[in-house]
Amino acid sequence: MKPSGIGGQAVIEGVMMKNKEQYAVAVRKPDNQIVIEKSTFVSASEKYTFFKLPILRGMLAFIESMMIGMKTLTFSASFMEEEEQVKTSKIEEKFSKIFKDKAESVAMGITIFFSIIMAIGIFFMLPTLIAGLLVKRIDSNVMLAVIEGAIRILIFIGYILAISQMKDIKRTFMYHGAEHKTINCLENGYELTIANVKKQSKQHKRCGTSFMFIVMFISIIFFIFIRVDEQWLRFVTRILLVPVIAGVSYEFIRLAGRSESKIVTVLSKPGMWMQNLTTKEPDDHMIEVAIQSVEAVFDWREFLGLEKEGAKTSKSLGKHNRKSSGKSNNKTKNARKNSAHTISHKELEEDEKIEEIEKLEETKNIEEFEQKLQEETAVTTEKGAAASIHSVVDEEEEDEILRALDRYLIFQEENKEEDRPK
Repeated sequence: MKPSGIGGQAVIEGVMMKNKEQYAVAVRKPDNQIVIEKSTFVSASEKYTFFKLPILRGMLAFIESMMIGMKTLTFSASFMEEEEQVKTSKIEEKFSKIFKDKAESVAMGITIFFSIIMAIGIFFMLPTLIAGLLVKRIDSNVMLAVIEGAIRILIFIGYILAISQMKDIKRTFMYHGAEHKTINCLENGYELTIANVKKQSKQHKRCGTSFMFIVMFISIIFFIFIRVDEQWLRFVTRILLVPVIAGVSYEFIRLAGRSESKIVTVLSKPGMWMQNLTTKEPDDHMIEVAIQSVEAVFDWREFLGLEKEGAKTSKSLGKHNRKSSGKSNNKTKNARKNSAHTISHKELEEDEKIEEIEKLEETKNIEEFEQKLQEETAVTTEKGAAASIHSVVDEEEEDEILRALDRYLIFQEENKEEDRPK
């Protein structure tokens, strides 16, 4: 598998694909048309090399991916709002008046902030609180950390199962499957067609679901070694270590996307199994949307080397044609020998006469070739004559010779009519 570097995300009735600084969102509108919006996003790591360091780049990537994700979700949702004709609330109107042109950015920032707070509260604080109730019964800090991690994973699975019952989320999970299948199609070296994409796996090592699972798994390791007795200190350490755990998890996902190591593959399996909950088999229309999203930001033909192969094929064909033209006489001679049953046996056995016919053929002198062929062959039937000429003439001259033969046969028939007694 060849890494493409493409990342993606399922949105409402669409797919977002990102390649370096460019990303595109393809959305199928209610009227069945596909709308594509292409944008650029320059990472803070391009401005501040500090964020290119391991762990730190993962922390930054997590935040920036949420920013892009919220923006693309808002874009895709706008088409559904147009169809439903959603009225703007008074709060939204006042918000727009206060922040004016920056209203959307501010709203997105607030949404991301509360999303992070909710995620930390549900997936980190709640398991810590539940595990804290068992402190008096379990003395082992290692066991408590494992129990806390298990509770965290169970809450995550329960959350996914709960939201997957919603109709809109089910369709989003189908688009998630289309996103994975499309990227897998490219990275496995296949052309980007609906038929090829359908055959691919809906699991991918660099999936966000795998990332979340790795976060929870690594948190168990962190909290085994970081021990505090006070409950409030446990909460503080959990909050402070979330960015670090996310950074470490990002490094593993990044490695998994590039490595074919058996160890990395085995470690990636639990996260990929979890993807069975967040990805569903897409239909052809969803795959079409994902393909168009990729094509907006990624030259997959160049990635697969199809343009170079096309040039190589043209050169190879040119060489083959030049070699074939040099060998055509030998092939013609062998063809005549193999089809000798349709031509006069005695004459075909005479090499001199065969060579003479070949010379006439090379000069493309049709009339003289016909005359010589009549002298050297016994044409018993029209079908036999056509078969004979078909076997002794190169494919490039076949049509021309057959037309000449047709004229000759017509001439013969006319002569027969004139010679008949009246």
